[in-house]
Amino acid sequence: MKSIIMAGGSGTRLWPLSRKNYPKQFLSIFGENSFLQSTALRLLSLGKPEDIYAVAGEEYKLTISGQLSEVLDNGFKNMIIEPSGRNTAPAIALCVKYFIEKECCAGDEVLFFSPSDHIISPVEDFAETVKKALPHTSKGIVVFGITPVAPETGYGYIELGAGTSGDAGKVVRFVEKPDEETAKRYLSSGNFLWNSGMFMFTIDVIMKSFERFAPEIFRCLRLMTLDEMLACYSDLSAISIDYAVMEKSPDIFCSRMSVRWNDIGSWKSVYDVLPKDGSGNAVEGDVELIDVNDSLVLSDKKLIAMIGVSNLAVIETADAILISDRNKTQLVKDMVSRLKGKSRKEADENITTYRPWGCYTILEESAGYKIKKISVNPGATLSLQRHRKRSEHWIVVKGTAGTRIGEKDYVINENESAFVPIGALHRLSNPGKSVLEIIEVQNGEYTGEDDIERIEDKYGRI
Repeated sequence: MKSIIMAGGSGTRLWPLSRKNYPKQFLSIFGENSFLQSTALRLLSLGKPEDIYAVAGEEYKLTISGQLSEVLDNGFKNMIIEPSGRNTAPAIALCVKYFIEKECCAGDEVLFFSPSDHIISPVEDFAETVKKALPHTSKGIVVFGITPVAPETGYGYIELGAGTSGDAGKVVRFVEKPDEETAKRYLSSGNFLWNSGMFMFTIDVIMKSFERFAPEIFRCLRLMTLDEMLACYSDLSAISIDYAVMEKSPDIFCSRMSVRWNDIGSWKSVYDVLPKDGSGNAVEGDVELIDVNDSLVLSDKKLIAMIGVSNLAVIETADAILISDRNKTQLVKDMVSRLKGKSRKEADENITTYRPWGCYTILEESAGYKIKKISVNPGATLSLQRHRKRSEHWIVVKGTAGTRIGEKDYVINENESAFVPIGALHRLSNPGKSVLEIIEVQNGEYTGEDDIERIEDKYGRI
């Protein structure tokens, strides 16, 4: 069995913490591991590290490889890259083609697909449910449902056939995000489960399903090589696997997964999962409260002081603050759309940008200059590069920096600095065993990130 993490979502529902350039799956909200890393560790219960893959766009390749290498210890390279975002049906077809052509998988190979950003526990119950459902993959597509505990309107539902007993049954239909009254009826009926977004099938089963219900995709799979499919990928219809196949097929089998599950689809979901104080508040960071009840308060950098309010979600980041009724955080995506319509960079970009070697944070910028804090991981090396429109000053505040400026190599220690003239070839590295931190001051007529000419790069970004 191959396990595939669907890691391509650009995520707007947890703004301002989640942005397009660093979406939800890469965040660490509940403990040290990110959602993506927790998903990979969970999938280890189903097989070996080398049988875990991820499908996403090129823009997330290095972040995914970096995060998964940390937890899988295999220098993660099992990436299936989408040339463009075309929803889940084309993405799944691309994975199928990859396994047939690159991994030489037979028709009875089972493929298990999982979202990258859900909370599921305990892992043992998750693994047991998946393994018990394996025999059904030869007959149809297996989906996994969660027993609902509340009339949630933000989840999709799966209706099982009347008289279904035990933990499994045939699917009658899928229902997308019902209104509250309908959700209450589903909850009381006992025949409806939350749609977990996880599913599995054999290659033969999904090929036959595409042939019957999505002939455009099937023609690509049957007639094209992987390279040819990649070349015309953007021409495929952007359609979900639910609409393309699952809502049409009579051969969908649902297995009930009795686990603690949450798709963390809103700040309300985050509140539901986090521990609460005696007043019902979920708090992280530098927060002081007086007469505050039932609120979610997350501070990143600044002190948040609140008095005499209830049922709020307050999320602070270095460049944006969200304040919302805790029960209306589903509307965050509408706020992000509004910000995009006004060309606000805060909609997509965070002031901290992650790179395969570490990250940098913009401390201040204005016409003619930019100031960054740069953190370089132990043993990591930035590209050999130059800039046409700016110079740079580096000041080491923590650790030891290995540098090349022009034709010379230098070692810069704490409280020392170096100057990189406009146009000079330069490279920064961290030869130490702890994170290197430097302050970089850029001066010039233009300080945009596209004024980088890479000459050499170990991460393949030339």
